[in-house]
Amino acid sequence: MAKGFKFPLQKVLDIRKDKEDEAVRALQSVQKEKLELENTLQQFKDNYTKYSVIKNGESVVYQKLKRSYLQTVTNAIQNTEMKIEIKDREVNVKREQAKVKQIERKTVEILKEKKYESFIKEEERVEQITNDEFALYAHIRRLERG
Repeated sequence: MAKGFKFPLQKVLDIRKDKEDEAVRALQSVQKEKLELENTLQQFKDNYTKYSVIKNGESVVYQKLKRSYLQTVTNAIQNTEMKIEIKDREVNVKREQAKVKQIERKTVEILKEKKYESFIKEEERVEQITNDEFALYAHIRRLERG
């Protein structure tokens, strides 16, 4: 930025940047939780597949324990799938919030860029006027000298 440029809404821009960063962190946190749930779900499914096979020679008590375990795993799979759906909705909400915060920040940044451009144009205009005055004085001195 040019020397002397002060954006009057800089604090607003800083606050909006902070809020955007916070929204992005919240989104990442929820996405991480969803990923952990998906990994847990995969582990439950793997365990279900591993123990769902009934082998010859297994005792009736062991088979009954297996079925009980498989029922518990099935319930856990269903619960985890419901939790994943909830987290998926939460991810979408957080994503929308992050998008809104980003738009809010960009709005103020665009204002800052426009103010900066007008500041630069004004600086160039003042500089051009000063140069024109110097050229005019030099021209007048040359005319006076003959």
